[in-house]
Amino acid sequence: MEMIRFDNVSFTYPLADRPALSEVSFSVSESEFLVVCGKSGCGKTTLLRQMKKNLIPYGELTGEVLYCGEPVESLDDRRSASEIGFVQQNPDNQIVTDKVWHELAFGLESLGLDNATIRRRVAEMASYFDIQSWFRKDVSELSGGQKQLLNLASVMVMQPRLLVLDEPTSQLDPIAASEFLQTVRRINRDLGVTVILSEHRLEEAFTMADRVVVMDHGGVLSCDAPRSIGAKLAQLQHPMFYGLPAVTKIYHTVMTDREEHPETAETYAGEAGPLTVREGRLWLKEEAATAELDVQTAGQILREVREEKTETRPPAPRRADTDLAIRTKDLWFRYRKDAPDVLRDLNLQVERGTLYSLLGGNGVGKSTLLKVLQGILKPRRGSVQISGRAAMLPQNPQALFSEITVEDDLLEALHYAEKTDEEKVAAVESMLQLLQIEHLRQVHPYDLSGGEQQRLALGKVLLLEPEILLLDEPTKGLDPFFKITLAEILKDLAAQGITILMVSHDIEFCAAYADRCAMFFDGGIISEGEAESFFTGNNFYTTTANRIAREYFPGAITWEEVAACIRRIR
Repeated sequence: MEMIRFDNVSFTYPLADRPALSEVSFSVSESEFLVVCGKSGCGKTTLLRQMKKNLIPYGELTGEVLYCGEPVESLDDRRSASEIGFVQQNPDNQIVTDKVWHELAFGLESLGLDNATIRRRVAEMASYFDIQSWFRKDVSELSGGQKQLLNLASVMVMQPRLLVLDEPTSQLDPIAASEFLQTVRRINRDLGVTVILSEHRLEEAFTMADRVVVMDHGGVLSCDAPRSIGAKLAQLQHPMFYGLPAVTKIYHTVMTDREEHPETAETYAGEAGPLTVREGRLWLKEEAATAELDVQTAGQILREVREEKTETRPPAPRRADTDLAIRTKDLWFRYRKDAPDVLRDLNLQVERGTLYSLLGGNGVGKSTLLKVLQGILKPRRGSVQISGRAAMLPQNPQALFSEITVEDDLLEALHYAEKTDEEKVAAVESMLQLLQIEHLRQVHPYDLSGGEQQRLALGKVLLLEPEILLLDEPTKGLDPFFKITLAEILKDLAAQGITILMVSHDIEFCAAYADRCAMFFDGGIISEGEAESFFTGNNFYTTTANRIAREYFPGAITWEEVAACIRRIR
């Protein structure tokens, strides 16, 4: 039975010069797990919103979207609310009450269910999602990850048949993201709920999917099984290939190495290859056995690969204390007198011109630290020294938007700048081009995709020309292609002497581009080091590539490094 069908659907927003969706046709069967991926702005969110009656955007729609054979826009409001669950990209946009338990009960109360049923279902969901410890908290006290878990629980308490999720793990740390996706998988497998999931982080979601839809410029580039998708994108040499899981990229990069092994590349012909870490480790083991790889040779190969990498990205030199841009000493903070400490005896030193990444679980105090450094919150004890003008990109980019177009919002950032009007316009034009959003200049900021909103907010912060840049989840919602551009921007800023302190859950990004990384836990920093040494040996706070290759190349932390090492042993 078909749960959802898109029949030649095209959609254009008002005043847009091109359609957001273009002749989209595919169907999703009952109890299927479908993953949707593609660049920011390719139409993923627009596609997902067509499945929920009260979220269908305003614009010109042709074709039909059918739910169980009935047009979505014609569904009874009660049926749409109860049978089709939707978890949005920004958790703050979906929360409507003040308390956690109120949020869980809100949808059921709206359906008019009796109190006994409401209490039973709420208790069941609170236990299932393990949120009893914050069941009576104010939602304002929750971290972004906890809010997203609450949103999922609030949707599932309605017992939907179709669950649509729009990049739900963008604000979750790696462990919480894995647990969240495993919960979604259990919902699909154990309850038979049809799941349609949009994601940029495909490492785990890819392995769960029955099929994957790859979108490009509003259309469907491919809709197939995950293994086949990797082979197709590799053969097409499509940019979306770089958004695939690390094991897929490593395998297809090695097997299509026409320059070194043309005979292998010809016979390869797009084989499916490994999909999970386990399969990747077994494949590498076979390659190592064939090459009779020993520890000494493996070490030499890795050193050669890392030396080549160092030539293009030398490690940041250690500087004297006088070159510190950020320094905290014995820092303590709590939100209320009777609340536990969020920051506990925190000592942090960040050198000028460094891209410094701070990792850790949800709710441990990373965002709180940024607010203390920016002066938004006052510490209870200890000192903060900031050497330079600081600007902060908050976790919610919408907090910075105040105008009705992208262009006006960027101009607003220069309102107090001592520049002529011509200089301000030129600066805005340059920023639009740098962030690749010049085609969105007349769009309302709230009509942008999550990744596009992140770019706009970053642009407003950069126009302030700060000497210290505080970034709270800057890669959230960004596609893999723009992440490369963002990395170039941040490295250029660091080369100019601008200090960047970045809070992030994006381990792959931090491993590839950060100068130094630190682990935040229990209100303080428990470990710190250069990226290569920091991620080596961790089980969860490390890259997928390192998990695959650590038996033979323990120091390799990026998929490019692992692929380069394997190419050398073939």
